[in-house]
Amino acid sequence: MTGKNATPVTVIGLGSMGRALAEAFTKAGHPTTVWNRTAAKAAPLTAMGAEHAEAIEDAVAASPLVITCLTTFDDTRLALRPAVASLRGQALVTLNSGSPADARETAAWAIGHGARFLAGAVKNVPSAVGAPDTLLYYSGDKTVFEEFETTLKVLGGDTVHLGDESDLAALYEMAVGAMLLPALVGFFQGAAAVQARGLEAASMVRFAGKWLDMIKSLLPMYAKEIDSGDYTDAASSVNLFLAGAAHDADLATETNVDTTWLAPLHDLVRRAAEAGHGDHSISALTEVLRLNSSI
Repeated sequence: MTGKNATPVTVIGLGSMGRALAEAFTKAGHPTTVWNRTAAKAAPLTAMGAEHAEAIEDAVAASPLVITCLTTFDDTRLALRPAVASLRGQALVTLNSGSPADARETAAWAIGHGARFLAGAVKNVPSAVGAPDTLLYYSGDKTVFEEFETTLKVLGGDTVHLGDESDLAALYEMAVGAMLLPALVGFFQGAAAVQARGLEAASMVRFAGKWLDMIKSLLPMYAKEIDSGDYTDAASSVNLFLAGAAHDADLATETNVDTTWLAPLHDLVRRAAEAGHGDHSISALTEVLRLNSSI
């Protein structure tokens, strides 16, 4: 819906992502109220037509759908504390980082103050907000998702409700997010290595992209192996990766690049081999990562 029938929305927190959320709602014609601890951050949005609430109580009361985009769940509860009386009956959607336990605590806190609760995650950068293929997923009260699904899709066309458990979005956010830093550090290591030869980091971007595409293509196979617990059909074995550790040491010597960040990964591979998985698929590392406790 756009124009006079569009759902009013409040966005709390105007960092780079929060600002992108508010811009998307404003451009789509939703009456948008914004609040930030540093009020000056609201100026570009009010110039676009958003309303700036000086008090967070007024911001929360202004719209049936309240979206927070602060750093952590603790930050969210702290910011909303003066506005708890205004939360009753409102749909509260949190788009921030944090653990599943943090999400459950915040859900209990919000519901205890009479709010209807969804936790969510934006799986892209701020500049991608509003794109048809941008992924956002949510968990918690499904009636909230169903009521506001059209409005939430303004933020990204790939919008998913994971389930009624309030912590699922945080669980998947951390599970998927675990891939980011190792992948980036691997690229940074490669960039430093090619620069040691007088080459530009930009020269490897095309090839790194193809490599990531290949890794992506393997994920369904690895997921099937992990879910079945059958690692015997090894396209790439644990022993193959174990042998590759020596190559990393050679690269460090030749290029004067610090590769010590890989040591825990090499140790994980070694432990998998020692546990009898040497000839098994590299996905058997999941068994070494798995501790003898349940979530």
